[in-house]
Amino acid sequence: MNLSLVVPCYNEEGNVEKFFDLVTEVFEGKLEDYEFVFVNDGSKDDTRKKLKELYNNKNSRNNIQVVSFSRNFGKEAAIYAGLSKVKGDVVCLIDADLQQRPEVVLEMLKVMSKDEDIDCVTAYQEKRKEGTVISAVKSMFYKIINGVSDVEFVNGASDFRLMKRSVVDALLQMTEYHRFSKGMFSYVGFRTEYIPYVVAERESGESKWGVKKLIKYALEGIFAFSTMPLKISMFVGILFALLSVCGFIVSVFLPSATAISTLLVISSLFLVGGVILVFLGIIGEYLSKMYVQGKNRPVYIIKEYLNNEKNI
Repeated sequence: MNLSLVVPCYNEEGNVEKFFDLVTEVFEGKLEDYEFVFVNDGSKDDTRKKLKELYNNKNSRNNIQVVSFSRNFGKEAAIYAGLSKVKGDVVCLIDADLQQRPEVVLEMLKVMSKDEDIDCVTAYQEKRKEGTVISAVKSMFYKIINGVSDVEFVNGASDFRLMKRSVVDALLQMTEYHRFSKGMFSYVGFRTEYIPYVVAERESGESKWGVKKLIKYALEGIFAFSTMPLKISMFVGILFALLSVCGFIVSVFLPSATAISTLLVISSLFLVGGVILVFLGIIGEYLSKMYVQGKNRPVYIIKEYLNNEKNI
């Protein structure tokens, strides 16, 4: 069973070599046929330099590929690029910050080897180490998206997963520009087993996921895998139309307008106007994604690609 490790990297200059050395140490004597596919997502530090040094100095087994983007396209694009370059029959997505340990990868391989019907093994956090606010945002996201989406999202399930080639091929068939991997993993189906893991501390650098970025990511997922916001806007529009009719009927039986009733009318107009603008914004969000998708631009642009066969 040959394994490909897809490793997205953004500002991980202090981690990539440590990650390589740890994987090599953990896999020694247990797994021999494996490769690294590092994807440098337009890092602003010396990650690209460190990866080139790694490729030139520690590639004695010819098992390192390095893909460097022309700019930062995001982790979703990095995952897509890495999956398109893998050579293995089994592929693992893993971060370079060493919070996701290679020992867990070996556990995943054991789980998969026990049952040939298992297509994917996904690691999830039993106990989160993040702050209260971030944890609350994530929990709220899973409740909302499972309520509006046709596919199921497992709370706590991460991108840290092991997949057979059939799963990878299915993911590569999904060529949309706005990518949301958590939804794609659910959408393609296949039998998935979930195992718990404990997130380790970062070796160096800082987490790239703040509250603002998490909320943006959550909204991307909702818009990518649900049309429910559009349906809600229709129902709310119908509700306000009925309320306006009721208000008109009631007003026929009321005495002349007073300052209070005038204030209520003005407040109602502001409320209705605000709701209209909110739902126009939702419609605009969907239209903007269609607009960008219609341009058919590449999901990423490669500046440099290092592998055993071709150096660009």
